[in-house]
This record gives sequence, structure tokens and C-alpha cells, in this order.
Amino acid sequence: MIALEQPLKINKAATALLLSMILWLIYSMSSKSIDGINSSVLNHMGDITEILFFLLGAMTIVKMVDAHGGFSVIANRIDTHSKRKLLWIIGFITFFMSPVFDNMTTAIVMTMLLRRLVKNQRERWVYAAVIIIAANAGGAWSPIGDVTTTMLWIKGNVTTKSLCSFVLLPSIVSLVVPILCLAPMLKGELPNATITADVKPAIGNITYQEKKTMFYLGIGGLLFVPVFKALTGLPPFIGMMISLSVVWINTDILYNKKNSTTGEYRVSNALHRIDIETILFFLGILMAVAVLQEAGILNALAQWLDAKIHNVYIIDVLLGFLSSIVDNVPLVAAGISMYPLHMATAIPAGGDYAYMMHFVQDGTFWEFLSYCSGVGGSLFIIGSAAGVVVMGIEKISFMWYMKRISFYALLGFLAGAAVYMLECVIFKGGL
Repeated sequence: MIALEQPLKINKAATALLLSMILWLIYSMSSKSIDGINSSVLNHMGDITEILFFLLGAMTIVKMVDAHGGFSVIANRIDTHSKRKLLWIIGFITFFMSPVFDNMTTAIVMTMLLRRLVKNQRERWVYAAVIIIAANAGGAWSPIGDVTTTMLWIKGNVTTKSLCSFVLLPSIVSLVVPILCLAPMLKGELPNATITADVKPAIGNITYQEKKTMFYLGIGGLLFVPVFKALTGLPPFIGMMISLSVVWINTDILYNKKNSTTGEYRVSNALHRIDIETILFFLGILMAVAVLQEAGILNALAQWLDAKIHNVYIIDVLLGFLSSIVDNVPLVAAGISMYPLHMATAIPAGGDYAYMMHFVQDGTFWEFLSYCSGVGGSLFIIGSAAGVVVMGIEKISFMWYMKRISFYALLGFLAGAAVYMLECVIFKGGL
């Protein structure tokens, strides 16, 4: 029902919440100790709340940058008439915005910009497809670029340095290959007299310099969070709350100086416009996965995969294919719950030592899971939040995307996967 949210017209947040609560109810009926169930629920809610508050802060900061037209700082630098050159520019701007502003927000901003640049709908769909691929690829190598990478990072499965070092190049390859394949579909130049565009119209008496300040303040605040975690070791949501507070104080000071009586562009108003549906969806999904973990189902599944496949690369690729159909959030949450994070010093020598080393911090399983779950979501247009929002904005049909784009997205996915495995051979001593 979550995957078929669009045709069913039933919000996926409602489905996820109902699913998770029913699962906990069923599990409680099979338990002899209700106190034990209550304790488990509270323990899992502590971990989940950490993720939700992190997302709440990030979404608010991005909303403030967008409301003040901050993205025009990037948009105003696009100046080309070549259709093919614009495809590369759109792709790489999206790719490098996504790691900071998250893939869904970036996809929305770039698609709205695209509507100003390209009038032909069929050509615009090709650009929009590249935005989806680039947003997902860009989010896969950053701890704040996708909810799944954020989960892996908060849980301590990956670190910022290792994730960026080993997943960046495969992600670039997963974008470049589809662009090379799709570029021949675009010929000639754009008819527009000028390609320079502004994502947001002028806002009251906000100057361009103030837009730039908000843009760089937002970027700085989001990039501060990984640095804060590395320096202090404290949970990332604390750093995110610090960044949100700085943005909040800055905007209050700005409007107080202007003697503005309207609160439309203050943080207090932005909080009312946050996508609470998404927050509740993540709550439902993570609580559903938590009860599967408590019931031992995920552990049993992990044991079956180890016994039948026993290859982390194949397991991750399979999860990547699944993420093109089912939302990647529950898949990654299940992966984290299935395989406990091992300490390298605690793994006994001999036996499955080499295999178990894939599950230590910055192990290949976690890095490759980040790549596969993120980039794999581009194989079908419903496979990622970025794809769903672009589908809604541009009215792209599922069949058009599958016929024209999916094969090229698959080539990019497999090429990037091959690059990651090559990196493991060169820098990690083999597969």
C-alpha cells in the first residue's frame, strides 16, 4: 500500500502508522510480560526520536532557505542555450545540492527551476529523469543527503569521511552513465532568449545580499552537523538543533531590524509548514521494523541470507533492486536491525572472520548498502521520494519512465557498483 500510494490515494503515513501499531499489538498478545513490551517500545522510541528531531531541524532550515529565495544563488548561475550542456549542468548541480539539502528537497527545487528553462514537455521529462537520478546518487554519499544514510550515520555504522571517500566516485559514475546515454535524445538549442532564472520571486524588501546570507547560513548550518559530531561525539540532532537555533535567531534579528510585523518568513511560521506527514511516515516505518527486530524475524532473515547467499555485495544489490519498488527507508532500517554492528577487536580469528569484518564500522556492507539503497531507488520512478515528487510535479507516467529511463538508470547503478567493488580491491585488500 505504501508503494502504491499514488493509485490508491491513501497517504503512506497513515498506512505506516496503522501497520506499526497493529504489529506491536499482535506482538504484545504473544508476550507474557507487558512490562517488557513497554520497556522495548520506550527503548526503540528513544532511538527513533533522535532521527525524527534531526529530520525536523534539517527540514526547517531548508524550508527557510527556500522561503527566502536562497536557491536563486545557484539558479542565477545557469546560463547556456545548449540542450545537452544544460543536461550536464542540471545533473551536476542537483548531484552536489542533494548531499546538503537532501534528495527530495533538491529534486523539488530543481524541477521547479526546470519548468522555467524548458518549455517542451517531452524534453523536460528527460531533464526531470536526470534530476531524479542525480538527486538519489548525490544523497547516497552524504550523511545528511538521504534519510537512509542519515540513519546509518546516526547509528554509527558509517562515518562521514569513509562514506564520502568510498561512495562518492561510484555515485558520480551512476549519474554520468545515464547522462551519456540520454544526451543524444536532446538536439539543438533552447529557444529562450535568456536561460538565467530565479527560483523564487522577489520577497518584500529582502535584498539579494540577504538571500545570499540565508543560503550560506543554511549550508553552513547543515555542514556544521557532521563536524559537530566528529568533534564532540554527541548525537547529531544536538548539532542540528544548534544550527536551527542560529538560523532562527538570525531571521528574528533581520525582521526586527526591518520593523516587520509579518511573521510569514520567520522560523516560527516555517514550523507550521513542515511536512509532518513525512515525519509520521518515518515514525511508522521505524516502529514497524523495530517490532520485527524484537520478534526475532529480522535476525532469522539475516541468518537465512548468510546461509544461502553469504555475500554482502549480492545482498546489497538485491536490497538495491527492492528499493526501486519498496521505499528504501524500511529496507535500510531492516538491514541495520538484521546485522548488528561488530567491533573489529571483538571478532574471533579464524572461521568467518573476513566475512564478519564487512559489518564493522565503515565496513563494506554498510557503505555499499548506502549506495545501493539510494541509487537503486532511481530504477523506477516510484522507487524514491525524489522520483515520486518529480512524478507529481511533471505528471510523468510510470510506463514512460520505465521504457525510456529505467534501463539507463540500471546501467549507471551497475557501473557504480562495479566501481565500488574495484575500490574495495584496490584500497581494502580485496572483496
